[in-house]
Amino acid sequence: MSGDESYEESGEIRYLAHEEARPGQLEMIGDCMEALYASGHHLAAAPTGIGKTAAALAAAIEVARTVAAPRKILFLTSRQSQHRIVVDTVRKLNDRIKGNQRSVTVVDIIGRESMCEVVDMQTGRCLCERGSSESSRPKSKENLRSFLLSKPRHVHETVQAAKTSSVCAWQVCRNTVKDCDVLVCDYNHLFDDRIRENSLSAMGISLQDSIIVVDEAHNLPDRIRMGMERRFTPTIVRNASIDLEEYSETLAETAAATGMEGLMQRAVLARWALHVMKSCRARFAEFFRELLNEPAEFEERRVEMIRIRNVFTSACDEVEGKTGQQTLQSEQATFIDSPGTGLERLKILRDILLEVEIKVETDDEESNADIDAHRIGHLLDTMLRFGETSALVYVHDAKGKEGRITSHLLDPGLVSGPVFQRCSGSVLMSGTLYPPRMYADLLGIGGGNTTSRQYDSPFANQRRPVVVAKDVTTRYQERTHDNTQRIRSHLQALCDGSPGHVAVFTPSYTMLNDYIGEGNFNGVVVRMEDRTWSKHDVDQILDVLDRERKLGRRVLLAGVFGGRLSEGIDYHNGLLDAVACIGIPNPPPSIHQKALRTYIEERFGRANAWRYASTQPAINSILQAMGRPIRSIDDRALILLLDKRNTDRTYLECFPKDIRMNTTSQPETTKSFARRFFSRVHRQSEGSS
Repeated sequence: MSGDESYEESGEIRYLAHEEARPGQLEMIGDCMEALYASGHHLAAAPTGIGKTAAALAAAIEVARTVAAPRKILFLTSRQSQHRIVVDTVRKLNDRIKGNQRSVTVVDIIGRESMCEVVDMQTGRCLCERGSSESSRPKSKENLRSFLLSKPRHVHETVQAAKTSSVCAWQVCRNTVKDCDVLVCDYNHLFDDRIRENSLSAMGISLQDSIIVVDEAHNLPDRIRMGMERRFTPTIVRNASIDLEEYSETLAETAAATGMEGLMQRAVLARWALHVMKSCRARFAEFFRELLNEPAEFEERRVEMIRIRNVFTSACDEVEGKTGQQTLQSEQATFIDSPGTGLERLKILRDILLEVEIKVETDDEESNADIDAHRIGHLLDTMLRFGETSALVYVHDAKGKEGRITSHLLDPGLVSGPVFQRCSGSVLMSGTLYPPRMYADLLGIGGGNTTSRQYDSPFANQRRPVVVAKDVTTRYQERTHDNTQRIRSHLQALCDGSPGHVAVFTPSYTMLNDYIGEGNFNGVVVRMEDRTWSKHDVDQILDVLDRERKLGRRVLLAGVFGGRLSEGIDYHNGLLDAVACIGIPNPPPSIHQKALRTYIEERFGRANAWRYASTQPAINSILQAMGRPIRSIDDRALILLLDKRNTDRTYLECFPKDIRMNTTSQPETTKSFARRFFSRVHRQSEGSS
């Protein structure tokens, strides 16, 4: 394809999984290719039905195979359930490849704890190869590698095949990545610094030669923030010193037995770090007691970074005064150029804490929690990297026996920006990546080589009408008994007017119980989400909905915004006929939220502060819930928004421009609207609309 010819005009779609391009799909493929050929970034607000997974893969594979140096495609998802869609899409496009084009190969990988038998936390070895002889393993591993590359495999198929031959699926997958076209993995493989540094080189991946595709990219800023969150208590500090003591003793014994100079030097540093952490135990216990007596806002206290850092540096000073500074510095001088300065000592302490290895006894086969020495090491690492900026805030609260301090990284772009800058191009996509420019700002890719576009929905407004109840709200000042009853009445009216299952979502589990758990709804069976639900529980819900529909029974499925039922679950084959959204999931007032708004105002301007920090994320959670019943171009659904604030200008401007709001002020009107809609508009597989 020539550089002057648009992709839409050329008609060259060599790697599209569909027989015919869907509305908006050609435009998205063209935009993605243009960005990737320029080693740039494209943010696609691509609604359900456009076929965004197929579009992103078609563009990425075309570019990866036609540029001078071949590219690896890293397809990142936020949930394991989304891996299946990617693998199935590649299978479909392979079925359509013509001529002598090579099939696209895929490796699908998830966390080690989900792929391996019990993993020894100390040695890093798993028990997957029990029962196989050492002589047979090379051939078994090569057979599994061939199995992976012969056809796109779902990760559970790989794990099952590995068990049959008693080899480690996780290890073979990692060793096979260098020979595949597409790696499907979690966000953490790129946006968790530790995992990225350990895994990419081990898998033979060069970030500079990789195309990144981020699915459900609206989740990425919060995933990065959550991944960078650090929390500690006096107990964690105490346990860290115990971990360090065990490690120090083991290191000293090994050094004495081997006489290796390097080990002896490490043992000296470990002993120094142990004395520092013992001093920190008493100092942090006193520090936390002082914090409890300080004034609070939102039952929290903002803690300046320098106060926490001073506890560590004071402990270093105390230890050096007791153990003899001259001897200590001479030992450290073999490792660092300037021993004795505050930050250099904290870097040494961080490194020692992060290298601690101890025996961990646990019956939880899926446990991958850090030991407490590592938690303090990560706390120091975050402080050393971001502590001098306004992007890091520390918050103390009185939860637990001793209280706790949590660090929050306000700017995810500090983590993601360098990753995107190093790669050879990226596509970020989601049905709720709205507005795309906001996500470019937040993720640190708002430069001149970044493009964005909101694609038109292939669903006409008449196939997914939105109705706003103007007589109800969950605004705190207006939460009355009558208001609650009106919300329940509208929801009952929606159930009465809908032929099938209805889903309802609330901002919190407390509200879920208040509005649904304590209510009575006729003609439907209520199934409420529980915060302890696992992926298996969610999968069972889909079976329940399917079974109940076949039996002619209707379900009112109740969950929370951002929970397991409102994101990352595919209600296939028209399982849901309607969705109700109660309230607006604004974040509650907190020191963290206040600091976030202030930071965004300083970074991106006052006009964006509230929108980026509060209103847009809240509306995007609603948009995610609204998209649950529309999973294919054949579907239709009615959306009921149970909060009058949705039509206020502050929130209305956060909705995509192609959404038209209808209004209702009476439950009877809601029921009439629902009945008219479902009598006129059917799923296309059921008949004409």
